[in-house]
Order: sequence, then C-alpha cells, then structure tokens
Amino acid sequence: MDRFVIDGGVALRGRVETSGAKNSALPALAACLLTEDPVILHRIPRVKDIRTMIELLRHMGAAVEDSGNGPLTVTGGANLEPVAPYEVVKTMRASSLVLGPLVGRFRRARVSLPGGCAIGARPIDLHMRGLEQLGARIEQTHGYIEATAPNGLLGATVRFDRITVTGTEDILMAAVLARGETVIQNAAREPEVVDLAALLTKMGASIEGAGTPVIRIQGVERLHGAEHTIIADRIEAGTLAIGAAITGGDVEVAGCVPEHLTALCAKLRLAGVDVEATAPDVLRVRRTGPLRSVDMVTEEHPGFATDLQAQYMALMTQAEGIAIVSERIFENRFMHVPELARMSASIRIDGNQAIVAGPRRLTGAHVMASDLRASASLVLAGLVAEGQTIVDRVYHMDRGYENIEGKLAGLGARIRRERE
Repeated sequence: MDRFVIDGGVALRGRVETSGAKNSALPALAACLLTEDPVILHRIPRVKDIRTMIELLRHMGAAVEDSGNGPLTVTGGANLEPVAPYEVVKTMRASSLVLGPLVGRFRRARVSLPGGCAIGARPIDLHMRGLEQLGARIEQTHGYIEATAPNGLLGATVRFDRITVTGTEDILMAAVLARGETVIQNAAREPEVVDLAALLTKMGASIEGAGTPVIRIQGVERLHGAEHTIIADRIEAGTLAIGAAITGGDVEVAGCVPEHLTALCAKLRLAGVDVEATAPDVLRVRRTGPLRSVDMVTEEHPGFATDLQAQYMALMTQAEGIAIVSERIFENRFMHVPELARMSASIRIDGNQAIVAGPRRLTGAHVMASDLRASASLVLAGLVAEGQTIVDRVYHMDRGYENIEGKLAGLGARIRRERE
C-alpha cells in the first residue's frame, strides 16, 4: 500500500497544469454506451476511477483504445452485455452513471449498487425514481438494481426532490433516446453537467438548458460518434490554489477555467490571498501576508464545492481568528478532522459545522486518509507542517488526482511516494 512522505515548510512556487476533470470524464465514458460508433475523448485523466470505468466498459464488451497519454477511443458496438458487476465497480461511486444509458439504449440494465468513499449517503433512489418516471421498471435485489423498459423509455417531467449531479447526468443520458420530450426540473448546474450535455449534443442529442435548473431534452432515434475534449478539473485546480495559499507561495494554475472557481476565489480573497486570472485559462494565486479566518458553507454549484471543503478547512488552520465551516451536502464529510487534530489543528465539530481556531503551528504526524478529498487536506496540511508527515492510504487520492505528488514536487514541495 502506498503512502506519501512530506517534509513541510516549503512555499509552493511555479506553474502547474490542470488535468481533465474526473467528474466530467466518468459520465462522458458512460455516454459512449449510447452509440455503437466510436467516441474519441481527449484530456482523460489517468486516475483510478477512470481505470475502473474503462474496465467496466470492456467487461460489457465495448472496445477501448487507450494510447496512454493521448486520446481515448470507445466503441460501444451493437452487442454489449448491459451488466455492471460488483467485482468491477465496488470501489467506484460513479457506477450508477451507466444505468441511464444502458436502459435508454438496450432497454435493460443490471447494475451493482455503487461503492467508493464513505462520506455519506448518495442515494441512488433519485436515479431510480427518475427512470421510473420515464417508464422503466425498477427492482432492487441482491445488491443490484435491475431496470427494464421493454418498449423503450418515454419522455416525461422528472423533478428531483433535491439537487443531484449524478442523478441529473443519469437521467439526461437516459432521456436522449427516449420518445418525446423530457424535462428535468431542479437539475444540477455543475460545469460537469454542461460538459456532458455538450458531448451528447455532438453525438446528435437535442438538449436545451444545461447549466440551469431546467433541462429540456427532445429524444432522438439514435446517436452517433463524436470527438470531445474534457473540461479542466476544477477540484484539482482549487486544491492546487489552496496549496499556494496555505504555504504562502506564488503559483500559476494553468489549463483551468477560472469561472468554475468563482466561489473559492472569493473566499481566498477575503482571507487575504491575491487571486488573479492572468489569462482565460490561468489563475495566479499568491500570498505575501497573514491569512484571515473566513466562514464557509458548502452548496451546490455555483456555491462553494463540497469537494473543496476539507482542503479549505486545512487552510483555515493557518488563519487568524475563528472560521466556521458548514457542510450541507454530505452528512459524514468531517472524517479528516481527527487526523488534522493529530497534526495539532484546533477544530471542534458541532453537528454539520466545524469550528476552526487559528493560526495553529501544525506539526508533522503519521495520519490516515479516509476518503478522496480528506487525502488532499492532509497533504496540504503536511506541506505547511513542521517536520515530516506521513499520509497512509493514498489510494483514495489516486482515485481522483493525477500524479499529484509529481505536480506538487514540480512546485518545490518535498513530497515522495513510498510503498509500505
């Protein structure tokens, strides 16, 4: 099992390139199931969740041509087996994304309930109710969801009780081949949803309103192949930006979309960090003075992303005053707090709030990652801590960050990967 060894105390400086967004690449790969033609995807990040999705597509019978660092081509073919078994998807939350496209195209699917990070409930019942409204029959048995629609899906109005990104993406993919019009109400507005809609439109789908609370889809008989470039990973870019801020560094985060980071940039500026978009795809982040504590509440896009909450909390340990960090998306996303406390952070949990007192002189310690974004918070804390920090279970981080230790080392961080 791999771990990171970090010797803290170095300010990050330089320029770093952002990878493609894992949370955009996963639904894009699932969308390849909607056609038998080749779909060419550029800027696919080489992370564990992507490798799992590729394995799943191949298990179903799709042909996946992967040149390594170049584009990835997926050919769905005509005779896929619409089954996502537990042994393939047990480590990945995004397995539910194949449910909609499989039912939409093949009129049946058998998908294992998803695994992944234990950060709280991401109920797949929102996906299932949406598919039922489109005419699918859903049964749950032996840890699997069985969905059938012998006569195909029919357009309908699907209103989510609460905003769900993967639910929106799943129903969007199911609806593009449904007969008639589908209206998704209370839809997620995340950039990853917009990116998926852009790919589907290139494949021949008719979609309006992606990026707004109401998405309209006119079903078509078939989709065709297309070529698409995945958007930048805003969570990786945000993590690197926080890395510059927490270490008192000066970093250009290149290849990103600054507009996707508006909420984070606003908080960083309030905290005393200089943040400037120096080009359409470059964000310069630098800090020359002390940090100020700033409260934060996670919200659906365009609010502050829950996937940056743990990293932001690490930053607030170095800020003057009291910061209240409120988590409103997932109910179990403070598992990094005890590990940060091992590094001398002063954090108290009160329900869905964490009260962070700073600034604290963090000290290196042996800590354990519990989920993907918790891993990132511990690495950031290690960058500024005195002495050596060892982060165990970095396989969590490998699920969503491409060569993060290499990117940080390129900015001057003293970080290395070791095998226990």
